[in-house]
Amino acid sequence: MAKRAIRTLLFIAATALPTTAGHSADRDGVAAAVAADVAFASSFAQFETLPPAPVATSGAVDIDTIEPVAETAGTPLGSGTASFYGRAFDGRRTASGEVFRMNEMTAAHRTLPFGSHVRVTNPANGKSVVVRINDRGPFHGGRVIDVSRAAATELGLVARGHGTVELALVD
Repeated sequence: MAKRAIRTLLFIAATALPTTAGHSADRDGVAAAVAADVAFASSFAQFETLPPAPVATSGAVDIDTIEPVAETAGTPLGSGTASFYGRAFDGRRTASGEVFRMNEMTAAHRTLPFGSHVRVTNPANGKSVVVRINDRGPFHGGRVIDVSRAAATELGLVARGHGTVELALVD
């Protein structure tokens, strides 16, 4: 059906060619062009129907069936190593454009949106703080978050410079 429609359209277009300089259009050349165009179009006939969807093999992931998990209030974000940054960066611009203040409860995270609030808990001593994401990082090893000096002090991370923490999205 599609071939016939293409062929008809091409024939109509070819026969409707205007004449130039008092000569009629070369009907043989037009017919050859139409035939070539039909042959070209028919070479794509194999693509008119899609092949069946491949069957997932063991260990393969079918991305059509995956639904993204929405991060909602109280959503655990996992755990990992946290470090802090302070005096050396105080007064510098963060990735969000605001000025970093080491005495505010802020943090750097690689992917969370700026302005997100995250509860950071130190499981070693049970202390936790809520920080606002305003920067990107950390860019060192397997660290998951860089907190400000104020947050690190509350969490008890200043002496070692880093520690294991648990993260949860607050809002």
